[in-house]
Amino acid sequence: MSEFFKKSLAKFGPEKAYAVPSLEFSRQFCLTFTHNNYENFSVVSRLLPKPLIPHFHAVYSFCRWADDLGDETGGGEKALEYLRWWRLELSGCYLGKPYHPIFVALAPTIKRFQIPEQLFKDLIFAFEQDQLVLEYQTYEQLLQYCKYSANPVGRLVLMLWETYDEEKAVYSDHICTALQLANFWQDVARDFLIGRIYIPAECRLKFNYTPEDYGCRKQNQAFESMMADLVDRTEKMFFMGSPLLSMVPKARKVDLELFMEGGLSILGKIKKLNYKVWETRPSLSKWEKMMILGKSLLKRLPLLSK
Repeated sequence: MSEFFKKSLAKFGPEKAYAVPSLEFSRQFCLTFTHNNYENFSVVSRLLPKPLIPHFHAVYSFCRWADDLGDETGGGEKALEYLRWWRLELSGCYLGKPYHPIFVALAPTIKRFQIPEQLFKDLIFAFEQDQLVLEYQTYEQLLQYCKYSANPVGRLVLMLWETYDEEKAVYSDHICTALQLANFWQDVARDFLIGRIYIPAECRLKFNYTPEDYGCRKQNQAFESMMADLVDRTEKMFFMGSPLLSMVPKARKVDLELFMEGGLSILGKIKKLNYKVWETRPSLSKWEKMMILGKSLLKRLPLLSK
């Protein structure tokens, strides 16, 4: 639990009484929370139009706060209690009575971009599911989880970009699901340590990777073949979403390429490790992240000169 989140929860948590904060205070709260939790946001934010930045701060803060309520408060019934409270705070916001600073900051964003409440509800549902479902039996069940945990984020971004329609949303869903899956394959070992298994049982059975193998983190040919198959499926899902690149405004295309290249680079790292993710967590170095960002900025220069 980050120190900022811990202190903020003690001050603005359930059953805490305080005066409704001002919009100025609330936006500063979201800015601070974002920069405390997302080390690349200061660089990424340079790619965004300045008027959009506080809206992205508010949406990111909602998502990350909900995630922390699920994962950083002890889990189980306690986490579910916090998430039920967060759902009530969301309802209050949509009833025109925002209270928590994040919802005070989020209210103008909801109004400005006409964001439906269901997108935020879906994200909370996913965080609740994290407390109740620790292992998935089928690949389809995992994709259904991504429908709630990842896809709403892409739809929110399209709305903030003011380019949302259902056709674009379908392609965005493919990209967001692929990003979520790439994160799962990156964090197989980390998730196992907290009792979560995202590689579906049917996939493990298909490649004869036994529960005993998983329990002792066995790195064998069966595991590597299984991971190769999962990475291949995920790469194909990224490409299923790639038509979105030609459908968004040119300046936003650069941002979208940044997200896609980050996910595809993680999959490339997994391949280079020969799928040995039990032994090493694949990640991008600061230099590699800067290279991806640098390429995006170079593509942005002709647009800025117009």
